[in-house]
Amino acid sequence: MIRLLADENMVGLELLPPGELAIRTLPGRTISCGDLKDVDVLWVRSVTEVSEALVDGSQLRFVGTATAGLEHIDQQALSSRGIDFAAAPGANANSVVEYVLAALVELGQPWERLEGGESLGVVGCGAVGSLLASVARALGWDVKVYDPWLAENSDVGDPRWATFSEILQCSVISLHCSLRRDQPWPSYHLFDAQALAMLNSSQWLVNAARGPVIDNHALLAYLSGGDPANCVLDVWEGEPAFNAALLDLSPVKIATAHIAGYSWDAKWQATRMLYERLLDTGLVKTPVPENLSASSALEPVAGVAGDFARQLLSQRYQIREDDRLFRSLGSRSAKEQAAGFDALRRGYRQRRELRGSRLTLPGHLLSKDATRICRALGVELRPPKPSG
Repeated sequence: MIRLLADENMVGLELLPPGELAIRTLPGRTISCGDLKDVDVLWVRSVTEVSEALVDGSQLRFVGTATAGLEHIDQQALSSRGIDFAAAPGANANSVVEYVLAALVELGQPWERLEGGESLGVVGCGAVGSLLASVARALGWDVKVYDPWLAENSDVGDPRWATFSEILQCSVISLHCSLRRDQPWPSYHLFDAQALAMLNSSQWLVNAARGPVIDNHALLAYLSGGDPANCVLDVWEGEPAFNAALLDLSPVKIATAHIAGYSWDAKWQATRMLYERLLDTGLVKTPVPENLSASSALEPVAGVAGDFARQLLSQRYQIREDDRLFRSLGSRSAKEQAAGFDALRRGYRQRRELRGSRLTLPGHLLSKDATRICRALGVELRPPKPSG
């Protein structure tokens, strides 16, 4: 039997075919080389640094990360030791997109501005950024995308590529780039004091990428000044430590503990993707059964576009509860804040995604807005069953 060590925050391990894996879990931040004795497979999340020192001398045959970002993985160290590697790109993309939409519709004004024709700027066009751009366009919004790495290497020019200066003029700016320090377009501290100074209180800045994409020290100074932009922050420089002073500033409208991609569906999809890569290597033989993650039906909702979207999204996700729980850490000591940050992630409630759900609407509640929003969000819209 293959011996698997996994981050304790991974979902669905109990759903994997029995008899294939001997599974043990540990907190991701504590995994050390001593824990890898007699381990064949290691599955981690972004909090575990898979370095040369960690894997040296191990018997690992496979390492998987339940994330799209790879900055915590030394792939060269794995390759040089003949250790197979896999990631889970796109597994949490829809979860993050629904987080962003939930924040915008909860705040009200940014959603209304986008519905009114103002621009959404998306920074990073990987799995998350490209999906957000696609959903936003399906909603009828004006979308600008900044990803110079992709734009430079694209075979076909895309007129929708925007410059960074154009992004800074958008009403809503949502960050979804990976963390890069290499030139010529590093994302590390992309939003530094100079970039932040270009924004104003009529704009919203959403960071659901990596904390250091925004210089958090510069952000604190900027938000403490006059006419700053409004912020939604799910990621923090220095995690699990974070600058709690940011929570006291009124421009920080929503603050959460790096849980944008933490839906049950996203976590299960990542687990499933890693298991399927194990199947490809031949280390396991039994496929995962289908239809393990079917979502339930939604309650009928009504209203104009913003109200309809808010009621729809809130049936799956209450973003204010995550904001409340995270802000409750603000009065604690720095050590307790870091521990609390990890505890919120480790004990995160089951949150299901909206995409793939079913909604039955009687004719008098059906509208163009309802049809448009359901189609964009991946909700199956059904007519009521005939009576009698």
